Amino acid sequence: MNASAPVDVPCPGRDRAIDALRAGTTLLVVLHHTAINYGAIGGWYTHEIATDRSPSSMALVFFCTLNQAWFMGLFFLLAGHYVAGPLQAKGHWRWLRDRLLRLGLPLLVYGFVIGPATIALAQTANGRPFVDTLLGLWSRGVFEKGPLWFAWALLLLALPTMALHRPLIIGNGLTQPHPSNRAMLAAALGTGVAAFALRLAWPVGTEVAGLQLGYFASYLLLYTVGGIGSMSHWLEDWPREQVRTWRRIAWAALPVLPLVALLGPRWGLAGRAEGGFSVLAAVYALWEPLVAFGVILGLLQACRERFATLGPFGQRLARRAFAIYVIHPPVVVGVSLAWRSVAAPALLKFAVTGAVACALCYLVAGALLRVPGLRRIL
Repeated sequence: MNASAPVDVPCPGRDRAIDALRAGTTLLVVLHHTAINYGAIGGWYTHEIATDRSPSSMALVFFCTLNQAWFMGLFFLLAGHYVAGPLQAKGHWRWLRDRLLRLGLPLLVYGFVIGPATIALAQTANGRPFVDTLLGLWSRGVFEKGPLWFAWALLLLALPTMALHRPLIIGNGLTQPHPSNRAMLAAALGTGVAAFALRLAWPVGTEVAGLQLGYFASYLLLYTVGGIGSMSHWLEDWPREQVRTWRRIAWAALPVLPLVALLGPRWGLAGRAEGGFSVLAAVYALWEPLVAFGVILGLLQACRERFATLGPFGQRLARRAFAIYVIHPPVVVGVSLAWRSVAAPALLKFAVTGAVACALCYLVAGALLRVPGLRRIL
């Protein structure tokens, strides 16, 4: 489950291109979780259509696999990018206090209220009364992080960030050049090897302290890169030729994983992509950063070219991004349950539920931001 993307909204002097990218990727999170309900692989509150070998299910599996390769990594990159300035301006303890307010409070509200309510809502599909299920969850003290695992991860990174920001992020005020292609390739391969090693112990889907450590090789790298590059404005002006090179690498790598996954059994390649000592697990671990770097850089460049300014709708959507991220699970579950009994093709149900859920999240987020106390947090 997988914004900051939505979590760390930049202050004055907003970067409209990043606003646009952050907002669009937040809506992609909504669609990602909708896809899991209709046949993709992943953790979600409902699974109306089971994953199988049908074309629609395989299409949704690839959609989610591709998303997972880059979109949470992008959010960690942006989280690192927006750390150095506020930390330098506010000082350690004021920055930490604001961090606890903006990340900790939404995490607590989701964990104790929104998360259990979403579970209870999902269980109504199995004939279990909503109120009885919710009260049962509360009586057992269930804390459901859901997609707010991201806020939890950023809180865990707060103290290391405070300790390391001067030597690693601020860089003593020196401008750092963009990493070379050779350095980026070494980082991609190193990240893939680290992910493969992590997944030997913690395959994808396995949580430790509420986090899937199998993904954190890339998350930590991108968070660090965002911090190191923030004072040198890497994200504002990445070399065009380098972006083109990595976009081509991403396109070349893109079909490798599905081909190995589909043809592997014929070639005698056993094993699971999620982890373990197998060719498929190694391909998956190496495939992710090669795709992610190209997708992230390509989207950053595209948004720089197309969204130097945002219209009224774009500005409202960007402002509501974090609120959408927090509230989307019960909205997606509610919309999907509303027409669960209607027979329709999986891809049609995915498209309709996803579109309606995005629209409702936008409207509900707007209403929440009109509440004075919530505006400061969301």
